[in-house]
Order: sequence, then structure tokens, then C-alpha cells
Amino acid sequence: METTFAPSTPSVDLVKKYNVPVPRYTSYPTVPFWGNELPKEADWQRVLLNTFEATNQQEGISLYVHLPFCESLCTYCGCNKRITKNHGVEPIYLKAVLQEWDKYKALLPERPVIREIHLGGGTPTFFSPENLRYLINGLLAGAEVHPHHEFSFEGHPNNTTYEHLQALYEVGFRRVSYGVQDLSEKVQKAINRLQPLENLVRATEDARRIGYTSVNYDLIYGLPFQTTQSIEDTFRQVITLKPDRIAYYSYAHVPWKEKSQRAYSEADLPTDAYKLSLYQLGQQMLLEAGYQDVGMDHFAFPEEELCVAQRQARLHRNFMGYTTTQSQLMIGLGVSAISDLYRGYIQNVKTVEEYYALLAMGEWPLLKGTLLSETDVCMRRHILDIACQGRTGWSQSPELSLLQEKVWPALEELAADGLIDLQPESLQLTAVGHRFLRSVCAAFDLYLVGAQKEPSAKPMFSKAV
Repeated sequence: METTFAPSTPSVDLVKKYNVPVPRYTSYPTVPFWGNELPKEADWQRVLLNTFEATNQQEGISLYVHLPFCESLCTYCGCNKRITKNHGVEPIYLKAVLQEWDKYKALLPERPVIREIHLGGGTPTFFSPENLRYLINGLLAGAEVHPHHEFSFEGHPNNTTYEHLQALYEVGFRRVSYGVQDLSEKVQKAINRLQPLENLVRATEDARRIGYTSVNYDLIYGLPFQTTQSIEDTFRQVITLKPDRIAYYSYAHVPWKEKSQRAYSEADLPTDAYKLSLYQLGQQMLLEAGYQDVGMDHFAFPEEELCVAQRQARLHRNFMGYTTTQSQLMIGLGVSAISDLYRGYIQNVKTVEEYYALLAMGEWPLLKGTLLSETDVCMRRHILDIACQGRTGWSQSPELSLLQEKVWPALEELAADGLIDLQPESLQLTAVGHRFLRSVCAAFDLYLVGAQKEPSAKPMFSKAV
């Protein structure tokens, strides 16, 4: 069954009540609740191998490679990055990434089947076309490529050249996501990301000329000095270029975590109500242009694979965001990268110095992680079903007793507020609930419920709006 949502304007009271810090649910449990310990090596490797052996031949596995280097600092950014203009760091870092991948391949009992590769950052196009080709060829050496593979990368319109696109196309890439954020010069100056429209046009046309089948844009609402006029201007220009997918993210203002965000003050940011109006304006323009609202700030044309996967109930969500592949094992390579083992997660150390040092000693460059209980697996299923399909269900079973004890009061409150249609064995988002999708997912987050009883001085997550 297909779920579609028309634009809906929540009341002021609902915005006030549900515009609270909640996760984006690229994992469950979410990273802040993992603690600072690493599971025993034998335990996480057992979980990894169990998932690999159960899924490698049919589903294949995913690889996420974190490329942290950027030439300049975008002040809004909350990603793990290293600012430098020294491109001599490229071969050293890539050699380390491939060394880490060699450790995984030595652990695996058979050749891995690569279903998905995503290059994130940082700025992947900081690296030269030749070095990116070297990286991908190194990742694929000793592996097989799944017949339905999807390789994608994040590109900066200012430095993604025709040569970058051609080199990655030749090694199997067909999707590129460009960080657009906002096309207003005033906003771009505030976030230190001057990016002329002609660079975006060139990068988009180059990708399509070469043969990329999906060109995606990332935009952000809630940035300093954004107005309804600037958002309207940005979307009018973006829609003209017809990107296949658009991610329209809420800006997370966490200056206590990201010092660069102190470059502007709270007074430069839109109020909560105005921020919501910025989102609704962008949403309305996208829907009128023929895009569908996929969920959690993502839009795509109806014929695009993201929408097709949602209609066929095979849309998935992990640390790469929404994905159309169903691989249960995702191995993260590079600093701060996270591996999703299906029954557990592990994260790499966050500085290149630690990363290099541990690999030089022959050690796994790991920082922390967690293994999932049966309750975790149950709650994650509901969260993913809501995030990907807008609904979830359960039957008369021990699961129902767990939900009635831990979750039911929150669901009844969501239903009373008109965010969900709650039935004895299922729930479905309403149009208003779709706007607060993250808050509905949070009802199943037992870790968050516990943390809310003892709130910390600083929120761990961005607000829902």
C-alpha cells in the first residue's frame, strides 16, 4: 500500500509541544546511547560474521568511506572534518583506508559482494580524480560487484570537475549528491560557503552528460539570514535544474559542540515558527513541481528509485540516510566511520592521528560500539517502518505486551494529538504526523524516554522542526 501526504500546517500548540530535540534515526540505539565502551573483539566480530554469512551472497554488503578533508570550513557543518589545503595528505589517508579494508577482508570467510559504496565527508572531491579511482579499485580488489550495485558520492559544486565525474563513472558510480544548502549570497557568506549558481549548473550538466542516472541536491532550512524570499529564490532556481532527489534538512544549531557555529548568534537564526514556514514553503514548491515527499525531509520524482522502493516496501534507512538497497551489513572505513552489523554497531576513532597510529600497530581503529538486544531489534523495526513507510504493525505476541508496557501511553497521546491513526495492531501517520515523523519514531525509543527523565544541560539532538 502506498502512503502519500499532502502539505499540512500543524497548530502553534503542536509545534510548541513536538518541536523538541529528537534523533534522525540513522541507527537504533542512536550513537549518544552507546556509551564509550567497545564490545569485546570476539563479540563484535561474531556478530559481523553471522550477518555476513547470512546475507553476502544474496544481498551483498555496503561500504561507507569517510573522506574528512576540506579546503575551507563551512560554519554550519557538524560532520567530522579536517581543514587543510595540503593535498599531500591524500595518498597517506587512502593507503590507511585500504589497509583497514584489508583487515576486514582477512576476517571474512569468502569474497565480499559489494552492493553499495558511498563516499562521504568532509569533501570527497577534495581528492584528485586519480586518487579516487585508486581508492575504488583498491576497494574492489578481491571482491565481487553485485549485479544491482549502487555507487554514490557527495560532491562540492565548486570543486567537482568533469574529470572527477568521469573517473568515478568509469569505476561504477551513477549517483552524485551535491551540497547546495542555499543559493542566497548573504546566507552563503554567513556559513562561509560561497558557491555561485553557475558552478552548480556546470556540475549538474557535466554529470548528466557523462551518464549519471541520479543527480541529487542537499539543501538546509533554518540557516542564518534565511527568509521566505531567499528560500523561494533558491527553490525556483533548484527546480529549474530538476535534480532527481532533494534532501531538505533542518539546520542543527549546536554551538556547544561545533565551535564554528559561534560565527553567528541566535538572533541571526529564524524563530521556530518562521523556520517551520521556510520548510513548508520549500515543501509546497517541490510538490507543485512534481516531487513526492518520501519522508524525513526527502523528496524525489515518482519514477525515481527512492519513490519506487518506498512503493514496493523496500526502502531502507541507515547511516547513509535513505537507501534503496537492503544490505544488512554496512562496513564503515576511515575516521569516525560507523559500521552497521545489523545486530550491533562499531565506530572508528575520530582523528586521523589516532587512526594512523592504531593501523600502524596492526590494531582495529575502533572507538566505541554497542550490541543489540532482542528488544532493541524489535524497536528498531518499528522505527524503520515508520521512517520508511509511514506505518508499522504488530500482532498478539510477547511484542504486544512489551509495547503496551513501554510505548502505548506515548502512542495514545500521539493519536489524541492527531499525529497517528492508532489501531489495536497497527499505526499509520497522518498528514500532520508526517511533519513530526521523528517525534513519532521517538515513541519507540526506550533509551530516549529514559534520558528525558534526567535531561542534560545541552540537548543531544536537533529539534524536530
